[in-house]
Amino acid sequence: MKHEILAPLAGKIMQLNIETGGKVEEDEEAIIIEAMKMETPIYSPCNGTVKEIKVKEGDTVEEDDVLAIVEE
Repeated sequence: MKHEILAPLAGKIMQLNIETGGKVEEDEEAIIIEAMKMETPIYSPCNGTVKEIKVKEGDTVEEDDVLAIVEE
């Protein structure tokens, strides 16, 4: 089953802690987004493999944008 990692708010991608093909665990810090000078971690929704990363560091995203896809 595929799960999307979504942006919880609009902001700038500061750090990617995942890579395509890499393994992640549920609640692992996957991406850090900055908004209004505050950094917000975004966590993996499940255990699995990162199938696709749709952003890169420095990208600006909107709320609910798909940042990555994880497959269980």
